[in-house]
Amino acid sequence: PFSLPVFPMRKDVSRKAPSRKSLDKSAYGGIINHPADLHGGKETGSTFKNQSLGSGNDRDGKLNRKFKSLPGPCPGKAFELSSPIDTEKIKTGFIGAGTVGTALAVRLRGKGYPVVAVASRSRSSADRLAESVPGCASYEDKQSVADHAELVFITTPDDAIGLVASELRWHAGQSVLHCSGADSLGVLQPAREAGAEVGGFHPLQTFASVKHAIENLPNSTFGLEADGRLLELLKQMATDLDGRWVQLRPGDKVLYHAAAVLACNYLVTLAKLATDLWKVFGVSTPEATAALMPLLRGTLNNLENVGLPGCLTGPIARGDLGTIRKHLDALEKSAPALLSTYLELGRQTIPIALDKGKIDRNQADEMLKLLA
Repeated sequence: PFSLPVFPMRKDVSRKAPSRKSLDKSAYGGIINHPADLHGGKETGSTFKNQSLGSGNDRDGKLNRKFKSLPGPCPGKAFELSSPIDTEKIKTGFIGAGTVGTALAVRLRGKGYPVVAVASRSRSSADRLAESVPGCASYEDKQSVADHAELVFITTPDDAIGLVASELRWHAGQSVLHCSGADSLGVLQPAREAGAEVGGFHPLQTFASVKHAIENLPNSTFGLEADGRLLELLKQMATDLDGRWVQLRPGDKVLYHAAAVLACNYLVTLAKLATDLWKVFGVSTPEATAALMPLLRGTLNNLENVGLPGCLTGPIARGDLGTIRKHLDALEKSAPALLSTYLELGRQTIPIALDKGKIDRNQADEMLKLLA
């Protein structure tokens, strides 16, 4: 069975950015201890001012301007608290010891947050988390977590969040968070009515296992919902986890999550469709996946470093009608079930090609006719 790492309590709270040589290289990869090192920021007392998002195309400031339409600040931009919150005094607890809860507990404890209590539907899961986080106690009942912690994460499956919030006794001065990507703060209304502050702290990341969750959590973007002092705490928490953050309005959450599904889950679907095509000419799924991975990595690298729409390549980007016709003929003959998907994705790609500027309106219209 997988053994969780024990991250020591951070002793230095000066938030001084370490040199790259001093970064902690644990068994789970390099942990960046300060976001200034990640984003090229400069320190200003206990916080830092971010100068870029860490991507090569942001040197002229275009990317920062691009995000001004977001409901919250640009993902990756730091913030300055009027009076910094002492996170080492906020007793934190978790209800739900699954993948997300465990990764957050381990990482937050490593950043100096005192994680003091955990309960879960499976006592063995709670015990395993507690054993991996110094100072954390495992409890049989969820109410004990609410009684011992000032900041409580409800990291259960989404359909259980509302039930947990409604069956526990909360009190004023307490903060209750969920990590759902699709649910807004309405599911925590019972806690709000009892006097607690409520918020959402969603890691925009893919977690295939506990081990991968702990590895992937740093550098993630966090979707935040909260007000006032709790919102400032969540911003600080995201920054402490070496991440970016975006503030969401109540009506934004479902579309935010749908976008995540398109970018993450359906990327897997596209990869599966591509590997299925390779089976037609006798290549197995594992072999096809290995062959396509450099292409996928290169695409993501271009997306990050060149950006949209410039990173688009391929026949639509260059207006290559002949190649597109060959694709359609081959799919109709050998994989007709994929034809409608190819057509729709092609139609959605044409506006990107137009924005890139390598095709004109007449070429776009010709491709639209072909893909109709």
